[in-house]
Amino acid sequence: MNIGEASKASGVSAKMIRYYEDIALIPPVARSESGYRAYARNDVHRLRFIRRARDLGFSVAEISELLGLWDDRSRQSADVKRLAQAHIVELEDRIRHLREMADTLQELISCCAGDDRPDCPILATLEDPAKEEAEETVQEKAKAGIPARDRLRGKASARK
Repeated sequence: MNIGEASKASGVSAKMIRYYEDIALIPPVARSESGYRAYARNDVHRLRFIRRARDLGFSVAEISELLGLWDDRSRQSADVKRLAQAHIVELEDRIRHLREMADTLQELISCCAGDDRPDCPILATLEDPAKEEAEETVQEKAKAGIPARDRLRGKASARK
């Protein structure tokens, strides 16, 4: 089958199939007399494996390692499990980081009047990296029960 058919059968775009071949996640495929790539069922099976691994967030390096284990019939499942467990730790760390970012943005949103005035704590924080310290203070004030409209006082009034 040609690259378009392999793409449709595997759910991997033709561009990504070429990329995976370039970085050796899939072996170079046979070529027709006219020079077109000719994919076999096992190539499509491998592409589906890669797509599912990407869907689970595995990196190219991790997928390469998984493919090596998949190809090795004498592998130990403990090696696969170790890789999957390490990936879960990375995912949980990313989730924690995303949750912190969402919490920070939510806090900034709650501090923004959202009216016709130009002062905006969201833009002020993005404008000045030093505002990260103010951001931490805002979060501490929130935990202390200080109302949102009062959390950035002093910083905003100093800019007027």
